[in-house]
Amino acid sequence: MNVIIIEDEKPSARRLQRMLNELGIEAETMLHSVEESIQWFQENTHPDLIFLDIQLSDGLSFEIFETIKIKSAIIFTTAYDEYALQAFKLNSIDYLLKPIDTDELENAVTKYQENAPKKQAVTLDFTDIKNLLVNPLDREYKKRFSVKVGQHLKLINVDEIECIYSENKGTYLFTTDGRNYLLDKTLDQLEDDLEPQTFYRINRKFYVNINAIKDMVSYTNSRLQIKLKAYNEQEVIVARERVKDFKAWLE
Repeated sequence: MNVIIIEDEKPSARRLQRMLNELGIEAETMLHSVEESIQWFQENTHPDLIFLDIQLSDGLSFEIFETIKIKSAIIFTTAYDEYALQAFKLNSIDYLLKPIDTDELENAVTKYQENAPKKQAVTLDFTDIKNLLVNPLDREYKKRFSVKVGQHLKLINVDEIECIYSENKGTYLFTTDGRNYLLDKTLDQLEDDLEPQTFYRINRKFYVNINAIKDMVSYTNSRLQIKLKAYNEQEVIVARERVKDFKAWLE
C-alpha cells in the first residue's frame, strides 16, 4: 500500500509516521504545504491513501483539489471539526481529530482496507491488447458545442473557440469573433471533451486554444501572462505550478 502524509507541523507528521509504522504501514513521503503537494502530485504517481491535514502553512489543503484531480483515498487529520462536511465531499475514508488516538487511527486504516478495490488478475485476449495499443491521439474529441441563444440552439466549432473560462459559477466559450456563450458544463467536465494538443488548462478557471495565442509575457511570481487574439476581458495567467508543463505543451 502506497501511503503519504501531508502535514505542515513536522513533529505531528513524524508522530503519525511512527504510529503507522506500528500498524505495519510505511509512509516515506511527507509533504508540508499546498504548493509542495501540488508539485509532488504533478510529478509522481498518486498514492493509494493520503493522510491529510486541512490547515497547512500556505492555505487549506482543499486548494490542492482545485488544481489536481486526485483519486486517492483520504483520511483527514486535523485539530478542527468545522471542515468535516467539506471533507466528506471528497474521497474521504475518515476524519480524525488531533491528537490522533491510536485505536481511531487503526479503525480508519481498517475501514480503508475493507473498502479498497481488490487487485485481480486480468486475462486479455487479442482484441483487448489491440485496444490497449490504440494511439490516444486517435480518440474522438468534441468537434463542436451546442449553445443556447435565446430560444435557439447554435453550433460552435472548436476551431472557433479562443478560450473557455469560468466566471460567477458559469462556464463560457469565447469565440474568435469576440462573442461569449454560456455552457451547461463545468471546466472539470470538459476535460474529456477537449483535444489536449489544442486546449490547455492554464489555471483552474481557464482553458486556452493554442491557435489563439498571440503573445506570452513573463509575469510576477514566475508566472506567464497569455495574450489572446481577441479575448481581452481579463488577464489570462498561467498558474505558477503549471508553467513548466505549459511550456512543454507548446513544443
